[in-house]
Amino acid sequence: MNGLTYALAKFAQRPPFARMPEDAARIIRGGFIDTIATMIAGRDEPVVRIVCEHVRARGSSSYDSSVLLGQERACSEDAALINGTAGHALDYDDVALGGHPSTVLVPALLAEGEAIGASGTDLIRAYLVGYEIWAELINRDPDPHHLKGWHPTAVFGTVAAAGAIANLRALDFNVCRNAISLSASLAAGLVANFGTMTKPLHAGRAANFGVEAVHLAARGLTAAPDAIEHHAGFLAAISPKGRADLERPAENLGTRLRILESGLSVKKYPLCYATHRIIDAVIDLANREDLRAEAVASVHATIGPAQASMLRNHRPKTGLEAKFSLEFAVASALTARAVGLNQLTDEFVNRSPVQETMQKLETSVVDTACPIEPAFAFSDRVRIRMKNGVELDSGDIRFARGNAQLPLREEELEAKFFDCVAGSHVDAARLYERLSALDALPDVRALVAAPRPD
Repeated sequence: MNGLTYALAKFAQRPPFARMPEDAARIIRGGFIDTIATMIAGRDEPVVRIVCEHVRARGSSSYDSSVLLGQERACSEDAALINGTAGHALDYDDVALGGHPSTVLVPALLAEGEAIGASGTDLIRAYLVGYEIWAELINRDPDPHHLKGWHPTAVFGTVAAAGAIANLRALDFNVCRNAISLSASLAAGLVANFGTMTKPLHAGRAANFGVEAVHLAARGLTAAPDAIEHHAGFLAAISPKGRADLERPAENLGTRLRILESGLSVKKYPLCYATHRIIDAVIDLANREDLRAEAVASVHATIGPAQASMLRNHRPKTGLEAKFSLEFAVASALTARAVGLNQLTDEFVNRSPVQETMQKLETSVVDTACPIEPAFAFSDRVRIRMKNGVELDSGDIRFARGNAQLPLREEELEAKFFDCVAGSHVDAARLYERLSALDALPDVRALVAAPRPD
């Protein structure tokens, strides 16, 4: 059989790019930098503590990989689980392909790369393999996965991670195919769990299961040779309307690099990406017009249906719930003219001015789609009506700041990194320097943090 599963396995075994394009390597280096920053920033979140306690209680089978680039160690599957969960715990990690590729691929590759002593170039190549597999699969269904209840990070991330790890370990074709097919049976994650600790666990489990699928396949565990394209397989199961393309040949896999088309969008705000265009617009209007929240009569936001589905918390009471609330995003933007880690606290969310401003938002859904980001409307829009009758209009907002089409400046990316790792156990300057030259690193174990200089 030479169907899609076969093509993905051949690609993981031997990708057709002989030399990594520098533009792709630059994007991937940025993904490693941003993900490791958000991973360290999320180290103290309750969900990370729970997962760490869970791993310690059951014990690891080996101690080959670092946990959060610190002194604690675990087997690569468990390190990927903890690090992936931490990377997504603040919802501050990068975005592409309807989900969060780096917060799955980077923890999985870092953990397994440490275990086998892989080079930085090995990690970058394997990341590209995982990204391209994710892109190939998600683009086969025209229906938005979020509206069907599927979290793409968990669903596609698991298969992408398996392909990436299989490539990293240079496994033979049959092992690659079994690992990819097995990972398809492990993939799952529900949008209904957004705004809870389970959402970051989705990323950790995707990284964990990607590594585990490869380990099991390498030991001889078998799976169906057509699990991806079978009429009762992966793509069909996540497409209830039956519109996923199960038959199109994957003829451009690895030759037309989707990462050069879609890139990675780096988050400026640590909450659901579906809010970011609206936040930009409200902060811009507030700064330009020197708005005060108490003088605002109402705010009207226009977003897409998948965005509305994700933003399920209309009256949040906790910082975690607020990450999936457009009402909070608007209220924070108006009252603080910022939506950052300092605002994503239970105390700030429950302040009277914030709670009162949340009630001023009205939301309309427009049924358009962005050809670059299909989970979003073609554009968002904000209209603010003041109590004195003045009306302000943002106009159409195509891309949030930090989007691959509107990237942050180099100094903004660097500032985010150092802000995320401030006060942590890592030598931030050394780590940033080594990640920036990841291609030149002969062994990724050199990334593991030494104690901070006094």
